[in-house]
Amino acid sequence: MKHRIASTFFCAGLCMLGQSAAAADIAPVAMTPEAKQVETESGWTFSFAPYFWAAGLSGDLTAFGQRTVHVDSSFGDVWDHLDFAAMAIGEARYGRYSVFTDLMYTKLSGSSATPRGFLADRIEVDSETFAGFVGAGYSLLQDNNGHFDVVGGIRVWSVDTTISISGGVFDGRSRSDGDTWVDALGGFKGTYFLTPNVFLTGWGMVGGGGANIDWDVAGTVGYKFNDTFSSVVGYRALGVDYSNDGFKFDVVEQGPILGLVVNF
Repeated sequence: MKHRIASTFFCAGLCMLGQSAAAADIAPVAMTPEAKQVETESGWTFSFAPYFWAAGLSGDLTAFGQRTVHVDSSFGDVWDHLDFAAMAIGEARYGRYSVFTDLMYTKLSGSSATPRGFLADRIEVDSETFAGFVGAGYSLLQDNNGHFDVVGGIRVWSVDTTISISGGVFDGRSRSDGDTWVDALGGFKGTYFLTPNVFLTGWGMVGGGGANIDWDVAGTVGYKFNDTFSSVVGYRALGVDYSNDGFKFDVVEQGPILGLVVNF
């Protein structure tokens, strides 16, 4: 009975992992060059942007040594259980060279009453995911209309799930499972202005290391309002396949992205 109840709510908890990163890591460089950047006397330019990714999640998840669960959650499902999310990117460029970072943190939670309430009255599931990418790039092609860069870097993933029990025989007990790993990725990104205000941007990266494969592709269209603000909207897909010692995180996240670039 104990195993059946824990397994049932564990499966429900896995379905709440929706934005494990969401949890997610966007190829940040692709979203910063569109707006006019601030150039220092040293020749460096800097830009920073928060962004929002309305991603759904599909794939296979395993934790606590339980059976693998297939998840197919829309962004609406994820939103219902989202407690907190923070996503931001930054880039510094010097001529053809660039360094960049993208940090994402999400926290999801949910709870449900048990069928009979003897072993437990309620089971709560909390999921936290951090995904951070740090990389560098070099422009193979560059002119006044845009640039085409080769990029490479590392992505750090950290996923943690906690199940807590309240009431009943097992009141106050909790259990956590998760893992942290690092992947190396490489690929390309580019930005091209169709007009002084309208531009296209996109990227594609693939790699692995801790994961069997880790990939990220996207395409967006943007508009520069003025020298301070610009925005981008498009579509992004990211996939990662990681497994280790009974923990499995083999998912694809995809959905619309929206970014607001602020230059200062």
